[in-house]
Amino acid sequence: MRFELLNKDGSARRGRIHTAHGIVDTPAFMPVGTAATVKGMFPEDVAATGAQILLGNTYHLMLRPSAETIERLGGLHKFMNWDKPILTDSGGYQVMSLSQLRKMSEEGVVFQSHIDGKRHHLTPEYSTDIQRMLDADITMAFDECTPYPAEKKVAAKSMRMSMRWAKRSREAFVARSGYGQFGIVQGGVFADLREESTKALREIDFDGYAIGGLAVGEGQELMFSTMDSSVHLLPENKPRYLMGVGKPDDIVGAVMRGVDMFDCVLPSRSGRNGQAFTRRGTVNMRNARHKEDSRPLDEKCSCPLCRNYSRAYLHHLIRCKEILACMLLTRHNIQYFQDLMAGIRASLENGSFQAFMVDFYAGQNAGDIELI
Repeated sequence: MRFELLNKDGSARRGRIHTAHGIVDTPAFMPVGTAATVKGMFPEDVAATGAQILLGNTYHLMLRPSAETIERLGGLHKFMNWDKPILTDSGGYQVMSLSQLRKMSEEGVVFQSHIDGKRHHLTPEYSTDIQRMLDADITMAFDECTPYPAEKKVAAKSMRMSMRWAKRSREAFVARSGYGQFGIVQGGVFADLREESTKALREIDFDGYAIGGLAVGEGQELMFSTMDSSVHLLPENKPRYLMGVGKPDDIVGAVMRGVDMFDCVLPSRSGRNGQAFTRRGTVNMRNARHKEDSRPLDEKCSCPLCRNYSRAYLHHLIRCKEILACMLLTRHNIQYFQDLMAGIRASLENGSFQAFMVDFYAGQNAGDIELI
């Protein structure tokens, strides 16, 4: 795996990642395909939004249908009909959420499946091997995502174990042309712990670096201040990935601080719950004011929903709980996120990122007002 840094505007970076299954232009947003699917969308339609890379989930895929099954069927790309790059998370975040069903030790984590109660033992070595079986272009090191809030001594203990797991993950990784592995910075919201974590990962020498343990309830201001104290410590010549983020203004603020990659379930989850992302901010399509509104959802969007259907029709579908509402709104939301990233990349190419941010925040602050 190779990363090119093409241009900079302040700390913001325009880059390109070369992988076994194609190029990823950065800054990039990865739609989340937890169980080998972006809920409510055909893979072809995800690609049509401009998405160049998807995120798959180690925890869910190891349980069902199993990494071994997917490997026998030719790998995750073939299994889900996605011929572009895939990044897989390590399963650490999902295991953290199973606090009542897991037991953690230096060796790894023993947990009960939320599906059938069967016991599994996930270690850094096994997590890395599962991701190899899935044929992920980018493998994530196995870590513990420290919950928020956490006392400093708890965050320190968790981070240091994650760094030991990172070393084991790296030793288990099978190097192949076009494939890479990212380490994950932990340390809660404590700047000195983040610095210690970054130094440990740099010594291991990963192909890229993720910022983990944020966007877990600490709020945007604390998230940004934590990033301000640590992002600049990451290598300039490797991609930087902020995990689980997020909201459009989170993304723009993180790009400004030097982050290259993002993922979040928000576009698809919001699409299933009647919330739309637009250039004028978020819109609740369940609201009765849309009942007789013949306008498109977003007049500047090229997705099928905005080209062909009115707000009134979408509102009707949502109120009737029709599946088409989820499909159309998810398609629109992912298109919005990909258009946002394309706009960011274009502004970084021509040196107008500051102007882009001014326009972006002006649009978000304007709200969903009547068109003139």
